[in-house]
Amino acid sequence: MADISHTPFARHLRGTATSYVQHLRRGAVAHEGVGAAFWFRPRSAVLSEVPVDDRELPLLVHARTADFQDVLVQGTVTFRFAAPAQAASHIDFGIDPRTGRWRGMPLEQVAGVVTETATSHAVDLIAGLDLARALSEGLGPVREAITAGLREDARLAETGILVLSVRMAAIRPTPEMDKALATPAREAIQQEADRATFERRAIAVEREAAIGENELANQIELARRQEQLVVQKGANARRAAQESAETGRISTEAEAARTERLAQAAAEAERLTGAASAQSERARLAAYTEVSEGVLMALALKEAAAHLPAIEQLVLSPDLVSTLLARLTAGSAGATGSPAKA
Repeated sequence: MADISHTPFARHLRGTATSYVQHLRRGAVAHEGVGAAFWFRPRSAVLSEVPVDDRELPLLVHARTADFQDVLVQGTVTFRFAAPAQAASHIDFGIDPRTGRWRGMPLEQVAGVVTETATSHAVDLIAGLDLARALSEGLGPVREAITAGLREDARLAETGILVLSVRMAAIRPTPEMDKALATPAREAIQQEADRATFERRAIAVEREAAIGENELANQIELARRQEQLVVQKGANARRAAQESAETGRISTEAEAARTERLAQAAAEAERLTGAASAQSERARLAAYTEVSEGVLMALALKEAAAHLPAIEQLVLSPDLVSTLLARLTAGSAGATGSPAKA
């Protein structure tokens, strides 16, 4: 927007580097140019300001395909006023000499012209395409059609508008149709995901089966080794029992032989002792044959007294003493009288 300063009799306008300013006085051009600055009288001056920078115009086109499906075309048109003097002569870019603001809405008017022209070319192209082709291949042809149509449009050329570029963002169907079109792809993706899940589960089952078989093989090998261990333990136990039995047999035989030898030695000793005792007894008896009966009786009493318990008191009656003395006297007489009688 131009900057206008006020004085009592005149006003001064200072433009910008992106605006073309034109000053008409009595129907003739008094001042014009980009970034112009000049004095003017408000009552006789007609001022116009045309922007010369690049302008971005959002484009939103509703169209219908050959199969009667509504689509929405989104894009952006970049343009500028290449001939601002022509634009000022065809579109009202007049500004207020007091404020420097546009009296009307020239940019909205230009945007309407550009939008209508682009819309007509986009609709014509999409009308010859079905929905699937428009969605898959439509961006490039629509962009080329709009670009060519805008650049070849005579009204825009006379207005001094130069279309720099056309960018297409998307071609979208209605939400219901978008959902319906996305369903097969979604189902295909879901089927692929299910297939991947099933394959993963199958692989997991195979791995679990392999793990189970490995565990079973390990258990079988462990059972076989345990069986070998039991057999080996049994063999070891039998061998130990046999060795123990053989050791016991040898020990028993040795003990029996030793006992037999001890018994034989004891028997031999007993025999020798008995023989010696018998010999001694025979000798003793042979000695007793030459001793008198009284002496034998005395020896017998002595032997019996040696085996009797201790006698603390002995009472001898006169009869017992008389009997013993008589026997002793008789014995002595017999022993001595035999030779006398002879």
